Amino acid sequence: MHQPPPPHQQPGPPATAYGQQPWTDPASAPPTGGDWPHPPGRGPWGGRLSALWANKSLRATALVVLLSLSGLVILALVRRQTGTEGFLVGLGLAILPVPLLLAAFRWMDRIDPEPWRNLIFAFAWGACAATLVALIANSFATEWLTTTVADSSPSGQADADTWGATLVAPVVEESAKAAAVLLLFLFRRRDFNGIVDGVVIAGITATGFAFTENILYLGTAFVSDQEFGYSGIRSTTAATFFIRAVMSPFAHPLFTAATGIGFGIAAAAAQHQRARRVLVPIAALLGAMVLHGLWNGSATFGGYGFLAVYALFMVPVFGLLTWLVIWSRNNQLRTIRTQLTAYQATGWLTPPEPIALSSMRARGIARDLARRTQGPAAARVVADYTATATSLAFLRHRAYRGTAGPDFTTRESELLDRLWKHRETAQPALAHAALAVPMPRRPIPRPHPGMMPPPYWPPAPHATYAPHTTYAQPGPYGYPAWPPAQQPPYPQGQP
Repeated sequence: MHQPPPPHQQPGPPATAYGQQPWTDPASAPPTGGDWPHPPGRGPWGGRLSALWANKSLRATALVVLLSLSGLVILALVRRQTGTEGFLVGLGLAILPVPLLLAAFRWMDRIDPEPWRNLIFAFAWGACAATLVALIANSFATEWLTTTVADSSPSGQADADTWGATLVAPVVEESAKAAAVLLLFLFRRRDFNGIVDGVVIAGITATGFAFTENILYLGTAFVSDQEFGYSGIRSTTAATFFIRAVMSPFAHPLFTAATGIGFGIAAAAAQHQRARRVLVPIAALLGAMVLHGLWNGSATFGGYGFLAVYALFMVPVFGLLTWLVIWSRNNQLRTIRTQLTAYQATGWLTPPEPIALSSMRARGIARDLARRTQGPAAARVVADYTATATSLAFLRHRAYRGTAGPDFTTRESELLDRLWKHRETAQPALAHAALAVPMPRRPIPRPHPGMMPPPYWPPAPHATYAPHTTYAQPGPYGYPAWPPAQQPPYPQGQP
């Protein structure tokens, strides 16, 4: 079957309407910043260390070794404190809420899912490295408080435990968990687009931390029950499981999600908003510490005080976080619809696609239709097409903010080529799915020529044009294929 050429090989206004392709001139390339912790190919230390740092395989191996050693050390420490039987009981009970929490965070991240390697790293960091740092630091802090406070008051030991749980533990634990979010923010910025990504990464990191911590608490409770002869529903193990795994499994994810929100806001900030990108994550981390300290301190208020803090503070905060995530997801869908209209105007996408791709319901209908009519392979093609279009929309949105990185054109062309290869299977299914989506109340905004760079369009191989000619021929679907030549390809300031 004859395959029609992609839009850049079809007759139409050439890419030289500006005199050059967007961002082929290094002077007009978007500035590096959010997408690179340091310039590509250059390590932070220089010399031989720079070459070692630039080796991705070496960095990945060092990270795996670090997490593995941390896991072995924390395993030995927990097992020494709980014993083998207590460890196995704690492990079996602590793992029960983990699948539910992971499923909830994956549901939040359905629009633009985080790569599995990022999620595995976040969980492993929380379960191994962050827990080990917190356990060691809390032990030293508690010992110091015991020696300094216990000698100064009759209730010194109780005061030391309260201060350690309320003041020291929140600072240490939230800082250790925030390190995973910071690392992904710096070195995986392509996958870090906003608040939803920050909440998901932070939540999964905290889920790993809570998992290991629950093994310790439940195993210790089981050892205590064995020593005093408690069993059944009245046992310490049952009470600990009810409080930590049934009543408040979201506690640690909720605290660290505040940090993730801060990094998400920083990731969505424009290139020139440097103060926001630095101060907001710090303020969010302090907020996470306050939440954690209030939760730990509520245990000192007695049973009724704990329930009051739980009902009047923690539940509303959890509801506020849920609303914020839903609002952010809807904002992501609006971004997809807005950014993909530029590719519809130049012929890469058909008119129904921005509508269908910006609706989770339409995406599901398209996959189901492809599966029923052409089999599971077609459904996977539609899913890949949807993911590629979503990545393209967010890439273009980062270019608008000035944080796309110097390889924007290369990445954009790769994504467009991938879309073009799967269009015959995906486009009919998405067109059918768009019929099930109500039309937007407001028309889809068309990007102003001076506000955004045009989509990738290599020079036509069959014709040569004058470099500074204005072309006004209509493009696909009646839109002008290129803005006037007088417009700059990409303004460096804000529009």
